Amino acid sequence: MNYPEWIWHNGAIKHWAEATTHVMSHALHYGSSVFEGIRSYDTPNGPMIFRLSEHNTRLFASAKIYDMPMPYTVEQVNQACRDVLKANNYTTDYLRPVAYRGLGGFGLSADTPTDMAVATWKMGQYLGASVLEQGIDACVSSWQRFAPNTIPAGAKAGGNYLSGQLVAREARRLGFGEGIALASTGLLSEGAGENLFLIFDGALHTTPVSAALLNGITRNTIITLARDAGYTVVERDLPREYLYLCDELFMCGTAAEITPIRSVDGRQVGAGKPGPVTQRMQELFFGLFSGKTPDKYGWLERVD
Repeated sequence: MNYPEWIWHNGAIKHWAEATTHVMSHALHYGSSVFEGIRSYDTPNGPMIFRLSEHNTRLFASAKIYDMPMPYTVEQVNQACRDVLKANNYTTDYLRPVAYRGLGGFGLSADTPTDMAVATWKMGQYLGASVLEQGIDACVSSWQRFAPNTIPAGAKAGGNYLSGQLVAREARRLGFGEGIALASTGLLSEGAGENLFLIFDGALHTTPVSAALLNGITRNTIITLARDAGYTVVERDLPREYLYLCDELFMCGTAAEITPIRSVDGRQVGAGKPGPVTQRMQELFFGLFSGKTPDKYGWLERVD
């Protein structure tokens, strides 16, 4: 890992090594953090951050669910994202705003200050080189997502990703590119850190937010772009075996972008390569950054 020189931490740009927190901070012991993943892209109009305001609005919503007071406004965190990109002279980068309970009292309900940081780094293709063109082999994990009214899946909280770690590490250990989790109902939920889309007869089917998943911003982008392009999009419960029977299958998320899945549990999906609907959604999505897809919803926000 090549770390950048600068990071935004508690209101100021600092050298990376100076952004420290105490080992007895609440978040380290109890997973009490909320965060976002955001990408910036080079475009014909200069470097742009993709759906910056929507991401940081969700950051604050996650904090509200966990009763975590936020020391800054959404606008201030938006500006922090711009500032840290500019400080590092970056354009095509991944951004990580994070808020967490710092050093204060001890115990689950202890009062602590909320610390914040925004980091940025070079990510590239999250699931490996060439996966956007070739696809990955996935497996259904032995680990299920949490049941309703246990841990709120609608919050992007650090503790939630213990589940994703189990799913992802099991998949890697078994030789797969990524894992897919079922909900406590036994129906499909999502990937370790990505939402799912299954293609049947040219229509996109995706699992609902009630399936213990995070309502992804990339997921929303795909639904919007697909409907604008004339595709039918259906949000519904889906059984595991539909992973084997669909014509095409892909994962999506800020990190994964749009990653095709060519097989699940050793069973080939469709033709075993990215299909025409998947390829069209990639064209529309990445077209937002090349200028081929009009940004009619104002999703691109300038770094400067």
